[in-house]
Amino acid sequence: MSGAGAPKTEKIDGSGLKVVIVAGTWHDVITNGLIAGAQRVLDDADADYRLVRVPGSFELALAAQAAFAGGADAVVALGVIIRGGTPHFEYVSAATTDGLTRVSLDAGKPVGFGVLTLDDEKQGLDRAGLEGSKEDKGAEAADAALRTALVVRGLRG
Repeated sequence: MSGAGAPKTEKIDGSGLKVVIVAGTWHDVITNGLIAGAQRVLDDADADYRLVRVPGSFELALAAQAAFAGGADAVVALGVIIRGGTPHFEYVSAATTDGLTRVSLDAGKPVGFGVLTLDDEKQGLDRAGLEGSKEDKGAEAADAALRTALVVRGLRG
């Protein structure tokens, strides 16, 4: 399982950073766990943030693009895509990943990637940061977005 070997990190000072969490609405229990983890990290870092919900993971990239156009320093993208019996999973997973990567590179700003691509719902529950979960991917995505925003800010002076 991923998460093994994760670096030990210092507390983040995200004060002055404007962050937008964009989250899909599918698989509510898992998605709400991801959101709670991201909010906890952003609160602990004193970052200024808001939450925006979109219909699904496919729509995350456009919302992230709009967040950057509105002045966000970072975006935390959260979604859940569960494999089904058709190729839909592959198309949505690839489009979501490619879209968020493009938005980040075009904006020159970080997108914390908290989109879970899963074989089944149990894998999502194990990663959602809920009581009994093994991982907290929402928190990890927010942490990555904040740390990268600070690195980018430092590199640009």
